[in-house]
Amino acid sequence: MNILEKSKQIEIIAALCEGVGQRAVSRLTGTDRKTVARLALRVGRGCAELHDRMMVGLHITRCELDEVWGYVGRKRRWNQKPTKDGPVTGDQYTFVALASSSRAIIAYYTGKRTSENTDLFIQDLRERVIGTPEISSDGFQYYKPAIRDAFGNRVAYGQINKTYSVTHLAVTEASRRYSPAEVVKVERAAVNGVPAEISTSYVERSHLTLRQSSKRFGRLSNGFSKKLEPHCAAVSLHVAFYNLCRTHGTLRTTPAVTLGIADHAWSIGELIDAALATQPITPETTAPDRRRRFRVIQGGVT
Repeated sequence: MNILEKSKQIEIIAALCEGVGQRAVSRLTGTDRKTVARLALRVGRGCAELHDRMMVGLHITRCELDEVWGYVGRKRRWNQKPTKDGPVTGDQYTFVALASSSRAIIAYYTGKRTSENTDLFIQDLRERVIGTPEISSDGFQYYKPAIRDAFGNRVAYGQINKTYSVTHLAVTEASRRYSPAEVVKVERAAVNGVPAEISTSYVERSHLTLRQSSKRFGRLSNGFSKKLEPHCAAVSLHVAFYNLCRTHGTLRTTPAVTLGIADHAWSIGELIDAALATQPITPETTAPDRRRRFRVIQGGVT
């Protein structure tokens, strides 16, 4: 990878950002699979550091919170106890905070869906924004105490709860079994203050973009992550590409430009250069921290 030419690096990272798996990228680019994996891991780590340095001191009026499911190593069966999976295997949720107006992902966190991880995610969000933006989330129970501890009682916060039909679970036809369940009821509740809008539509739509842009989140495939560190690196790569390089269909520019932290849409080459120029991160010292805190910094200083 150290002698891999720049054009080949761009070709590899561009393919990974468009949802191509590592094995397919290896075949398409004529590059060894281990070289593709090492480059993806290194650039992903750099993207995490780049996000920490750029996404600070943000003025936003409203943000939406939600989690997207993934798994590492193996998928937990519905009749299997969660305790059989360790902290680095099984179900791994990626918490996402999306700015509604700019569609930018301003905070994210990958880990188990626990109260501790929820609190760390909200604390990370608190350190990145200035003031108290209006917040919307789903009905996940740990959001309420975490947001209250981080933002106090002055924040306008609301939750939206969706009730899904369970009739599709007994259906044997594949065309209906793999379709999303029907929403039969939607309830909105103002938890604190008077939020002008309670919705998570934008952040839920961003989850679709993630699943289309990262093979590791594809359903019914064998492209899932086998280890947690590459999984976190893939999330970081997607977030950086989404914020800095990918032109949003509605905004007609990138979320970073709309947010005001970039003056133009970055190319893949610029993203690679910026990511690899960050402070080197060694797996031995960062793997536990990336799982639990996902590179939280204080005031934008690394």
